[in-house]
Amino acid sequence: MTESTATAIRASDEYAAQLAEFSDEYASICRRRAALDAEESRLLARSAAYADALADTVVPAIYPPAERRALSRRSTCAMLAMATRASEQTVRHATDDAEQLVNEAPTVLAALEAGKISSRHARTITDQLRDVPTAGRASFLAEVLPMAERLTATRLKKRAKDLRERLHPESITARAIRSEADRRVEFEPASDGMAWVHLFTTAPIAQGIIERLEAAAAESRKAGDTRTCGQLQADALAALALAGVTPDDVASNPVLPHPIEVQEHIKPTVQITVPALSMAGVSDAPATLDGYGPIDPDTAARIAVNAPSFTRILVQPETGALLSVGRGQYRVPADLQRAVRLRDSTCRAPGCGRRARACDLDHSVAWHDGGTTDVGNLACLCRHHHRMKHLPGWNLDHQPGGVLDWTTPDGKHHRTAPDPAPF
Repeated sequence: MTESTATAIRASDEYAAQLAEFSDEYASICRRRAALDAEESRLLARSAAYADALADTVVPAIYPPAERRALSRRSTCAMLAMATRASEQTVRHATDDAEQLVNEAPTVLAALEAGKISSRHARTITDQLRDVPTAGRASFLAEVLPMAERLTATRLKKRAKDLRERLHPESITARAIRSEADRRVEFEPASDGMAWVHLFTTAPIAQGIIERLEAAAAESRKAGDTRTCGQLQADALAALALAGVTPDDVASNPVLPHPIEVQEHIKPTVQITVPALSMAGVSDAPATLDGYGPIDPDTAARIAVNAPSFTRILVQPETGALLSVGRGQYRVPADLQRAVRLRDSTCRAPGCGRRARACDLDHSVAWHDGGTTDVGNLACLCRHHHRMKHLPGWNLDHQPGGVLDWTTPDGKHHRTAPDPAPF
């Protein structure tokens, strides 16, 4: 063996040893994380069981039994969410998943605890398990768990779905009819003035929509449109929903409207906060669209032109203090309500993002206890948190400047303050 060959072998061995150290340590971290996820599931399941057991004790008897149980659970989830700066919905979903894992899939929980599978694998299994009737669950778990221990979570998802379909005793027709009741549309804000609209509907309708959008985009491309296929499909859907463009229209005039043209058909009830200098045309500071966030001034102006009920709020450019509130077509009967909703923007419970316009105006100090109806004693609370603050163990103190001090049943304190005026 030459010296150069021996040196190369040593280098190769050191390289392999270092990589082995990396992979072993990474695998160890993943196993420990899986064990912690299993521990979290056990804790969340225990918290839910405890909330159920004490529901009749901590929730007033004026509520029906089922509602007492739901309120007790939501109170517990809200407390956990505030303690971790998580959204209450996230904790509720995690608790639901934990209960199913602990109570209905103990073998999966054990595999997670031992680090044989990840939390993604466990979630994939429990997601499919929800749709398997009790009679078929043992067979499903017995077959799917060995798959989980050797497959990636992505591949497991397909195999588990196929397995559930094979073992399910109920016809797919009956399940499709039941699932159709869950159809809905959801709005998800994105960055830079963009957003997602999600449609959950039957597969044939979804496929039909996609094919129609693809066809409209293809026709427009043939006519010389330089927009990408993705852009054209998005513009075709917007034109169909907002401008009344039909497939026949596309066939006769394949050039699809541009988003700016489609915006002219928007006639919402909007609330837009506009910096005074932007309104005067000497600044390009963003406007704020209620329920979304920053949008460019030109878009704000185009939408406002067509809005039947448009509230324009001017803010002082240096301090952000409110300068004026437009009164042309507002529907809120009292300026005080408007001022509180503008100040709070969302429900003022920690972690809750429900928009202020959909919230109750709550007296922090109750009216019958001497509380006053003024901006210093009012806050926006969604109906859930409005009711929850009256449960035993909860307390809410209103401080100057709209600051709210919350006390949760575990004795911890959480503070929320209004967002500063935008820009």
